[in-house]
Amino acid sequence: MHSGGVRRAVTATAVLASFLTALSACGGAEDRGATQAPGRPAGTHAAPAAPRGVPGVGDRLQRRIPSGSRQVVAVYGAGKDSADSTVVLYTKHGSTWQRERGWAGHNGKKGWTTDHHEGDNRSPVGVFTLSDAGGVLPDPGSGLPYTRSAAFAAPRWWATSHWHDFDYVIAIDYNRVKGTPPNDPTRPEGENKGGGIWLHMDHGSGTSACVSVSELAMRYLLRTLDPRQRPVVVMGDKAALAA
Repeated sequence: MHSGGVRRAVTATAVLASFLTALSACGGAEDRGATQAPGRPAGTHAAPAAPRGVPGVGDRLQRRIPSGSRQVVAVYGAGKDSADSTVVLYTKHGSTWQRERGWAGHNGKKGWTTDHHEGDNRSPVGVFTLSDAGGVLPDPGSGLPYTRSAAFAAPRWWATSHWHDFDYVIAIDYNRVKGTPPNDPTRPEGENKGGGIWLHMDHGSGTSACVSVSELAMRYLLRTLDPRQRPVVVMGDKAALAA
């Protein structure tokens, strides 16, 4: 090619590069850093990669999730001293965790602790298995072993808003014997470490240490949690979970 042809080719290349640079600068903040997938039509972007760990959970607690667990109920506390939380069910597909459902909920009225004791009104931070369920109402189709008993009923000297708290419960395996009804009083680590910590129905405010969600959420969890999937709850305030 003679020199004039070379100059025209270089000029065309420079113009094209300038044009492409201008195009990339036109994108909004949400477009910056996005990668075009090979063969994907212009103007579209690849979906973000699914998280390989439970979202919002750092390595410390992530490592405590049993390798065989494929269902996680994540409880994201709004703050260390807050009674408000968000409860999300994740299912593991291959090596990634998929969000199934989420609900507003409550935890201990004084928030969270890494050293729970009886009567501190804080929920324990950690990873705990979910093995047993029960309640005042008939079994709604629970995948977990379900014990129906009037013994679950809240005392009638409690506020009426709390009377249905234990219509449905799922035992959180903190200081209890797995394979027994949720209201079994045995405390392997001693009474001072507390116990009787459950997922149960919400009354609109904080609990003594349990996690509470709506009746609709409890029904869904009871029907969905499957012992063969080795379900666990990962719970704590957001900062503690992420640490």
